[in-house]
Amino acid sequence: MARKNQFLEINRHQFESLCGILCTIQEIAGVFNCDRQTILRWCRRTYKMNFQQVWDMKSAMGKMSIRRLQFEKAKEGNTTMLIWLGKQYLGQTDKADFQMTEETKGYVFTMIDAA
Repeated sequence: MARKNQFLEINRHQFESLCGILCTIQEIAGVFNCDRQTILRWCRRTYKMNFQQVWDMKSAMGKMSIRRLQFEKAKEGNTTMLIWLGKQYLGQTDKADFQMTEETKGYVFTMIDAA
């Protein structure tokens, strides 16, 4: 797939846009019709950094966009998003520590003394 003895023309703006929508190196290579190694070499030549360093930097905008949309949904009252964000950022969990000692819907819950 790679072209020998010539540099592949990779559009820098398009590459950065693909990183911005969180494409993987395989997906980026597919868009440019080359292999992973070509992308790795191009990043070293173009940015003087490895692919992961470039991807981390250029994908930040995409991650911020997702986060912004999640917070907008939460502000609109999306309960699922509120719960998810609470778990991610506030350390909230689904665990419930409670004890039932009263009759509920025909079932009787009693405490068992573990001591």
